[in-house]
Amino acid sequence: MYQFDDRMATDGFDRLPDSLILLVFNSVSDIKTLIRCRSVSKRFNSLVPQTESLVLKVDCVISNESESDSIFLAIFKSFLKSLQEIFHPKPPPHHLAKIRPNNSPAQILTQFHRIRSLAIELPAGDLKLDKGLTVKWRAVFGKTLKSCVILGFREPENAAEREGGGGEADVAGGLKVRVVWSISALIAASARHFLLKEVVKEHGEMEELVLRDREGEGTVVMDKDGLRECREDSSHVTDDRSWEMSRTVVPSVRMRMRHEPRLELSGGVVVEGATLVVIRASVNVKDGADVDDAELALGAFGGAYAEAVQALLKCRSYLLEMNSF
Repeated sequence: MYQFDDRMATDGFDRLPDSLILLVFNSVSDIKTLIRCRSVSKRFNSLVPQTESLVLKVDCVISNESESDSIFLAIFKSFLKSLQEIFHPKPPPHHLAKIRPNNSPAQILTQFHRIRSLAIELPAGDLKLDKGLTVKWRAVFGKTLKSCVILGFREPENAAEREGGGGEADVAGGLKVRVVWSISALIAASARHFLLKEVVKEHGEMEELVLRDREGEGTVVMDKDGLRECREDSSHVTDDRSWEMSRTVVPSVRMRMRHEPRLELSGGVVVEGATLVVIRASVNVKDGADVDDAELALGAFGGAYAEAVQALLKCRSYLLEMNSF
């Protein structure tokens, strides 16, 4: 007769291979949950640090008294309320010994030794926009900005505007405002990139890093090549302006802008002041070349925004150049 062995019930989970448990941890991803898992058992405590795919979520933001800081930097002043995340203070130029608190993101990530994919999620975007106005951006970085794509528009507020009888010709505010959108997005992106450099340097196996906000406003992306480029650059003296401004210096760029005052999409959707801006670092653009923006723009905004991007790509484009800042 078969006899039940209590040890089988006790040891059944322990017989699972480490690779299977790590597969579960990689699916969980959430850092706060994984840190709690370390207290479950000695085995979990030893396996959690080997998780390769991680998501770091920010719970809240404490606003800065300065309005300018609240736009670009306050989002970094408080990180993960439950873990009391505060980024390290800004060191003086060329200071080699960086000081950071025990609960900084970089310090928390030292608990993980094999990070290959890291996603950081902020609770809100950086830009202060008028009601009904939508601006989204996606920036790709190496040691500095490589490219940035920006999409902006406003949905009509009433039936008269939707029918084309009540809105202004350019409700988005004109060229000046659209340039301000672009500069604001570049500053926000460069501030995010600056505060990721320490994490990038300390995790040499990382192959993908994405920082986005919960509202879906802005995304910073660093692929394998960009991460390697950033690590190689970290051994050199950084630009003094980076420390002074607490952001990565934006290089000279070329901006190709397309605009449509009124855009009618499928399903009866109407948007006003639709604008698409494709920005590339000048060093990545050959002189006199008319660069095709379709692949870059559609790669940044697919899904629900793909139709608007495709329509704007057919519009006349305007080329602007901007010096480093």
